[in-house]
Amino acid sequence: MMPDETDKKILRLLQEDAHLTYKDIARKINLSLTPVHDRIKKLEREGVIQKYVTILNKDKLGKQLMVYCQVSLAKQTFDISEVFNAAIRNLPEVVECNLISGNYDYMLKIVVPDMESYHTFHQKKLSTLSEVSLINTVFVISEVKNSFALPI
Repeated sequence: MMPDETDKKILRLLQEDAHLTYKDIARKINLSLTPVHDRIKKLEREGVIQKYVTILNKDKLGKQLMVYCQVSLAKQTFDISEVFNAAIRNLPEVVECNLISGNYDYMLKIVVPDMESYHTFHQKKLSTLSEVSLINTVFVISEVKNSFALPI
């Protein structure tokens, strides 16, 4: 079931600040507390709200280098993809991994402290995966926009 306009208002507010209380949300959308509670619980049950997270400042944690890697697999079979997927899930430096169309099979977003850390990651982790045949690396010079909020 698609969220109605009131649900969308709630979702927009929660995307801005997941710390908002039901009371805060009720006040902002001019609704009483019980319907706000019921709507949020319904959105959680239906999987519209997957989870609540804390967004950390990567720079303050010493993770200044962001890298995108386009990866080609040796073969595009289900089994090889599944082995690669499992390996990537175990690499904490990889914060996003997407199967893509085009000249490469995957796009990885990697966050590390510096160039030396990326070099070590590339040489000792990513390029050692037997499923990988080619890695094309792009270094982020400046982050222009970084939003986790979906347009609603």
